[in-house]
This record gives sequence, C-alpha cells and structure tokens, in this order.
Amino acid sequence: MELTFQQVTDTEIETLAALADEIWHEFFPGIISAGQVDYMVEKFQSAHAMRQQIAEGYRYYLVSAGAEHIGYIGVHPEEELLFLSKLYLKKQHRGHGYGRKMIEFVAGLARELGKSGVYLTVNRYNENTIAVYHATGFETVRTQVADIGNGYVMDDYVMQLAV
Repeated sequence: MELTFQQVTDTEIETLAALADEIWHEFFPGIISAGQVDYMVEKFQSAHAMRQQIAEGYRYYLVSAGAEHIGYIGVHPEEELLFLSKLYLKKQHRGHGYGRKMIEFVAGLARELGKSGVYLTVNRYNENTIAVYHATGFETVRTQVADIGNGYVMDDYVMQLAV
C-alpha cells in the first residue's frame, strides 16, 4: 500500500499526540520502564510538547496507509544535517517495508532542504530498530547518555545517513 505524508498543523496535534501515546505504550515497555515511557510521552510526545517543538522549528508528519494513520515522523532542520527526532509505526504495520519508505521520505526532505545528511538517536537496546537503520544506510557514529530529568536518562547511539 502507498503511504502518504501529511505535515501536521495545529489542528492535527491532538491526533498526533494520541497516536504517539498509543505507539509508545505498546512499543517501549521491555526496553525502558513503564514510568520512563509515561514521563517521556508527557515530556516529548504530548500535544503541549509538540506545539512547543513546532514553534522551535520542528516539523511533524502523519504517515497514513489509506485512511489510517499508521505512524509519524518528527524532524528538525539544523545547519548541515536534518535531525530525525521521531520515526514511529504502529506495531501491526512493522515488517512491511513502511519504515524504509519513511526513511526514504526523510532523506528526500533532507535533500530538498539542502542538507548533507540525516542523523538520529536511538536507544542502544532497541535492537530491531537499529537493524532497520543499518539496513537503510545509517552508520553508528557515537554513543551518548543524556539526562532527561526525573531520574531518567536516554542511553543512545547516534546514527547518521549521508544523502
């Protein structure tokens, strides 16, 4: 099925936040604690947080297959690179090549914006996602641990893709 990518405006923020909440709560338990999932959804994926991020230059895209919203993407253009902040798919839509199509969309967006590449952070224990990123050309460039407050850290790989 063909995917569509719709840039989110203020009217879709609540839809986007509900989708983020659903995906995060079905995907991340087992990788991070339920408490950290709740904290990170509120801090980074809530409607309020995404409105603030958009005001700071982030762009969000709802990803749809037919009439169903199946995932979303969040990016932030930086000086030389495009930061891929968020790329998430509902569980039942993984393993169908949609992640690859979403990455191709992001790479095309980076080229349109005149960026030399895309970079992202991914939890070091998120093995399946890391494998997808490697299969689509991303290379691990370093590790980082970031304190996100409330006693939680993000223990990540930083990965980069040349476009």
